[in-house]
Amino acid sequence: MRIDIMTLFPDTVGDMMNESILGRAQERGYIRIEAHQIRDYTANRQNQVDDYPYGGGHGAIMQADPLYRCWQAICDEVGAPVHTIYMSPCGQVFSQEKARRLLDYDNIILVCGHYEGIDQRFIDECVDEEISIGDYVLTGGELPAMVVADCVCRMVPGVLSDPSCFEDESHWAGLLEYPQYSRPAEWHGRAVPEILLSGDHGAVDRWRKKQSILRTFHRRPDLFQSVVIPSKTKAEKKFLAELEEEDDEFRNRNAQTVGK
Repeated sequence: MRIDIMTLFPDTVGDMMNESILGRAQERGYIRIEAHQIRDYTANRQNQVDDYPYGGGHGAIMQADPLYRCWQAICDEVGAPVHTIYMSPCGQVFSQEKARRLLDYDNIILVCGHYEGIDQRFIDECVDEEISIGDYVLTGGELPAMVVADCVCRMVPGVLSDPSCFEDESHWAGLLEYPQYSRPAEWHGRAVPEILLSGDHGAVDRWRKKQSILRTFHRRPDLFQSVVIPSKTKAEKKFLAELEEEDDEFRNRNAQTVGK
């Protein structure tokens, strides 16, 4: 997979994307992440990429032409139009499901906006979708672009040692991940749950599944409602029945929810 990031701060993006797991994955050829300086594609001596907005108002708007020139250069290098995403607070909120969908593309362009945004005409002509990483506003699109690139690239085959490295994590199947523990077995008077020391892998798997459901129930009731409640599998029903016996709050609140 190749991801091209259009930005005013390519060095900052490159420093982050070339480190650790993603850096090693690029060295091994599993992914390619390129950061492009939008100012290199201006047609003026000042390398100006912004101007005042028509209609008045505070701030400045990134101009369509430098963005288009940068975008076109990337598409020409790839040899075809590339699926293009504008990182925007007006976009649909990013999720694990969206990240999995983006894996279907061999090439992606991420556009980082600044100031008061970018000229709508570039969006209309070149952008396929807008994505937000949350209901808040940042000073630029670099952080959101790196979030999307990191989330997608870590699922590319070969980047992590095994698919279970991301399939067992929060949000993959709609649930939050179970608690994790490491050595020593006791720390500050707090002991690792005995089941994790038992060597019974089946029991450990069941414990982790229950903990995942409970954590989702307590911390993200919205996810619990959309993922666990509609479940019709025998395994899920068994887990829910056992949890109702073990957790009073779960039993009472779940009964209220199901009864509605």
